[in-house]
Amino acid sequence: MTVRIRSATPADMDEVAHLCWAYRDLLISRADGVVATMIEHYYAEQKYSDMIADLPRIHARPRGDIRIAELDGAVVGCAMYYPINANTCEIKRVFVDASARGTGAGRALMLDGMAQAKGDGYTRMVLDTMVRLTEAIALYEKVGFAPSDPFYEPVPEFLPYLRFYDAAL
Repeated sequence: MTVRIRSATPADMDEVAHLCWAYRDLLISRADGVVATMIEHYYAEQKYSDMIADLPRIHARPRGDIRIAELDGAVVGCAMYYPINANTCEIKRVFVDASARGTGAGRALMLDGMAQAKGDGYTRMVLDTMVRLTEAIALYEKVGFAPSDPFYEPVPEFLPYLRFYDAAL
């Protein structure tokens, strides 16, 4: 099994959308109480659907990208980044299908995204995640991300459930 990372093409966008919805489902499966309210705030179905349709514009080259992981020719994961400012980008929706977890696809997506962003001229990458995504947090720390202050103004009641990270590129 060989993991291959590449830029998504327009032909890949249905598979990227499927992965994004699976990511949302994972978040929902880990939610309760305030976390469920947070997910509804950030990932309300229509708002999320509209955002998925706009991913090619949000992550357009040359300052962003949608990266996908293929395993034996099948798209099994995604990660995407876009500019926050001239030197900083944010990586979003890092997700690997359950069928490909443990293959190194998540790590490959992160390292590739970081390298691509550095090649695009960024010197810093940021991300946020939910405290319940412990596997993601472990991955982010293993590839060089460190806890940081928020890089946007979160809803105050959600702050205890969020973690913010950054890495020098």
